[in-house]
Amino acid sequence: MVDSKNPKVTVFIPVYNRELYIGEAIESILAQTFSDFEILLVDDGSTDNSVDRIRSYTDSRIRLVCNEKNFGIPKTRNKGVELARGEYMAMLDSDDRAYPQRLEKQIAFLDDHQEYAQVGSWCRMMDAQGRILEKVKRQPALADDIHAQFLFRCAMSNRSIMARTAILQEYGYRNDFPRCQDYELHVRLAKKFKLGNIPECLVYGRIHPQQITEQTTDLGDTKKHEIISGQLHELGITFSQEDLEPHLTLSRMRKSHFVPDANYLQWAREWLERLQQANAQTHRYAEPAFSHALSQKWLQACWTARKKMGWTIGKYFFSSALSKHVFSTLPKQLFPKKNS
Repeated sequence: MVDSKNPKVTVFIPVYNRELYIGEAIESILAQTFSDFEILLVDDGSTDNSVDRIRSYTDSRIRLVCNEKNFGIPKTRNKGVELARGEYMAMLDSDDRAYPQRLEKQIAFLDDHQEYAQVGSWCRMMDAQGRILEKVKRQPALADDIHAQFLFRCAMSNRSIMARTAILQEYGYRNDFPRCQDYELHVRLAKKFKLGNIPECLVYGRIHPQQITEQTTDLGDTKKHEIISGQLHELGITFSQEDLEPHLTLSRMRKSHFVPDANYLQWAREWLERLQQANAQTHRYAEPAFSHALSQKWLQACWTARKKMGWTIGKYFFSSALSKHVFSTLPKQLFPKKNS
């Protein structure tokens, strides 16, 4: 029997002008193999037929709350966190879909791993019409690897997150982050809690022209610089603003079609070695996860640079001590054993 006032999990879907897609998002949750949930939808002042589309569903587990005006993403997310009734809170964007076993698998993980504040997953992409694409967004599984990657990028997909509601209510999203508020929150949580990713696809993410991320790339980069700057200060690194853009490029060469030249490689080598040396002093990130992350960035930069510099890049790659962690043995056990 489902208790609508005390469900195991609240599935939170913020909505703004998503009449074309919101039905698929709702139906993907109604089709879950786990049924003790509520779907909390907060409409942020939609001007299309999103609200009418939501109200066409009669399932008692669906709860709609409408903002009196458009408050923006972080305030709407915080409202959802405040209103959530479930022990756990699962995020889903209004243009995405969940795999049928998503809730079941993530609930089982959090039940078995009390030291984890939240868990995400990989994400398979689809186009605007819902056609499944080959593209899969893979994320690191282990907490130390996720924490290390946060220095370079957001290593958790917000559309895939399930978290402990009480922790989200304690920490919340920062309202001064209209973009990347999820990334900023993850970084804060990782200072105190373990965060994980289940290494399989549990959500479909939709790619379409109306995505907020595609419309606000400059703002997104500004906020990423701010998030990364805070972590660099905690690591004990002195840097200039001119270092932030090439630092960000280390994680998105393929996406930005960037091919390093000799000057960039020289900067990358010196920069990554400085990060490694700083961590040896401050112990900000766990080893060997941090050195492995740095080595992977070095490998990616050199591998991409071969397009300009040819296969002589191999000698350059192995000339740095960064290379020795690339081929380190990865742990066979993705997660710790269940708590007794």
